[in-house]
Amino acid sequence: MQESSTKPYLLRALHEWCTDNGYTPHIVVTVDSNTVVPPAHIHDGQITLNIATLATSRLRMGNDFIEFQARFGGVSESIVVPVAAVSAIYARETGAGMGFEIEESAPYPGTDETVETDATNDQ
Repeated sequence: MQESSTKPYLLRALHEWCTDNGYTPHIVVTVDSNTVVPPAHIHDGQITLNIATLATSRLRMGNDFIEFQARFGGVSESIVVPVAAVSAIYARETGAGMGFEIEESAPYPGTDETVETDATNDQ
């Protein structure tokens, strides 16, 4: 049996640590075809997302995907980020956090192909 990745567990632990200490957790995501984020906020193929409790709704940090609702320019957006595409998590106030290797992500469950989005275009 293949051992599961430690990455999603570390992401959840650092999110909890940030929250417990009053910090604002942010993740840096390398956008790929399986990432659903507002394309206008992608810079150089990456997006930084505030995943604090007050900035998100229905945050779910699973082993394969991070999913939540957030407002961008007053518009509610559904966000789907493959854990494999997360390159870092850090506290905005201190910069304390951890970097990760980027891996090839899998399509979102229930889809036969990658998610339809133009989010892979460098903005």
